[in-house]
Amino acid sequence: MNSTESNASILNAFDFRAIDEMDPSLAEGHKLIYEREVPFELRIQEGEGGPQEVGTLEAIKVKILIIGDEGNAENVKVELTSENDMFFHYTHSLIEDTFKVVQEDQKLMIEFPDYPNILIKMLNSCIKEPHSYLAVFIMQRDGSARLDFIQNMEYKFVELLSMDFNASSEEIIRQQITFRYNSVKSKLAIMQARLQDINAIVKIKNPSLLLQLQKQTPSKANRSVMRNTTSSFT
Repeated sequence: MNSTESNASILNAFDFRAIDEMDPSLAEGHKLIYEREVPFELRIQEGEGGPQEVGTLEAIKVKILIIGDEGNAENVKVELTSENDMFFHYTHSLIEDTFKVVQEDQKLMIEFPDYPNILIKMLNSCIKEPHSYLAVFIMQRDGSARLDFIQNMEYKFVELLSMDFNASSEEIIRQQITFRYNSVKSKLAIMQARLQDINAIVKIKNPSLLLQLQKQTPSKANRSVMRNTTSSFT
């Protein structure tokens, strides 16, 4: 088992479901089906069709949420957030009727029930093959934005799909920051309580070992666990 798997198994030993269910993203009955960090090229554009600033590469957390069943969703919502900027929050939302407009404009060969899985496939391709599949996020000053999925064919770039986004309102951003803060605070309290339980057991069974542990600086693995836990806030 590598260090990443070990960290994940340690965190999975804690039941955070009650905390995660307080996510305001789920408030309207949405169900989370995808959540990963994906490399995005971020660009700012001055007006539609205007010049674009030089892009910066950043890991963006992508959440895909649906209302209904995975194979027959009534609504598909995509949320983008950044660990580098808590106030970065963009949303894309489609129902079947609005998807038909996108389907016609971009000449897509898929139907609305396939949309979530196609998004997941393309996002994962951007993670696994970043030199071949690109996610370019172009932001306008008015809060609108567009995510372009582009495939590098070596001899040319092919645009696979474009998605329209809008910057979330101040109220939604406030709710999200509050949730992320309270979430990491609650998870940290659970982990600290578990640590105290372990300390009490070791103190009874092997007091000298506890003293030795307390003198040591936190290991690289432990620091990594804490970073993984707090990343949901930052």
